[in-house]
Amino acid sequence: MSQSGFYQINKLTAARVPFICLVDFDKQRPLVFPLEKIDSEQLLYQINGVGNGTGSHESPVLKKWEKIPVDRDRYRQAFDKVQKHLKYGDSFLLNLTFATGLKTNHSLKEIFHISRAKYKVWLDQAFVTFSPEPFIKIEKGQISAYPMKGTIRTSEPDAERAILNNRKESEEHLTIVDLIRNDLAMVARDIRVESYRYIEKVRTSQSDLLQVSSKITGSLQQKYWPNLGDLLETVLPAGSISGAPKKKTVEIIKQAEGYDRGYFTGIVGLFDGEKFDSGVMIRFIEQTPSGLYYKSGGGITINSHWQQEYQEMIDKVYVPIV
Repeated sequence: MSQSGFYQINKLTAARVPFICLVDFDKQRPLVFPLEKIDSEQLLYQINGVGNGTGSHESPVLKKWEKIPVDRDRYRQAFDKVQKHLKYGDSFLLNLTFATGLKTNHSLKEIFHISRAKYKVWLDQAFVTFSPEPFIKIEKGQISAYPMKGTIRTSEPDAERAILNNRKESEEHLTIVDLIRNDLAMVARDIRVESYRYIEKVRTSQSDLLQVSSKITGSLQQKYWPNLGDLLETVLPAGSISGAPKKKTVEIIKQAEGYDRGYFTGIVGLFDGEKFDSGVMIRFIEQTPSGLYYKSGGGITINSHWQQEYQEMIDKVYVPIV
């Protein structure tokens, strides 16, 4: 495992040097960029309104957006493998993802500018992400996490009531909240759930969505600040995009998915010299030699149905716009 990136995060945090970090799902290739050295021709970022990338003056319209999803049989094969492990009790919740081929006449840089999200990053010749999901925030000795689980189109009948009363979604969200509580307990004390299953609305290029989140907080253990790199290495990958129990579930994910997630479902973090804000890199388009791929997925439980999960994966191939 590469340690240099996490070590650099420790050093910069201790010296109170502002930086952006990108950590991949496998924690093998953490990238660290001191803010004063960032070239905007190579990296653009916007973290909760702070960054070097401004919005576009052009109308935020996607002129071409063609999805080429993974074959249904291939998805069903992976889903059945996950279900087998769920029935054996190897996992209680697993986030299954795939890459959807994408054809658009917009560049990744243009998509960065027209998208609207809390956590946005464009890395030249690599990827763009426009994520609504916070990971952790650290300020004045307090750490907060905001797991997001549960998505529904607002066009569905009585959408808010439907998502909040859906048994599968409720169980999935509870499992993730418990997992995040356990993750935070490794680096903090006095863990508490401050808000449970609140609704946020997201406008997209396809349709409006409702997403369900919770807020969990704790008091950071002294040894993890300013050793932020050690903290990230301890709590990653994020529970919301892996599953529970985490170690075994990640093993199953690699068997079922059969592809490299890379920086998709990793995290982007901004340290401003005092506080740290980070997001999970979902809503993610990767540039590859064979074209663009939009990586997406969803949580699978023993009560999941493959057709619904397959459709949810495709529905998440969107760009949030104003």
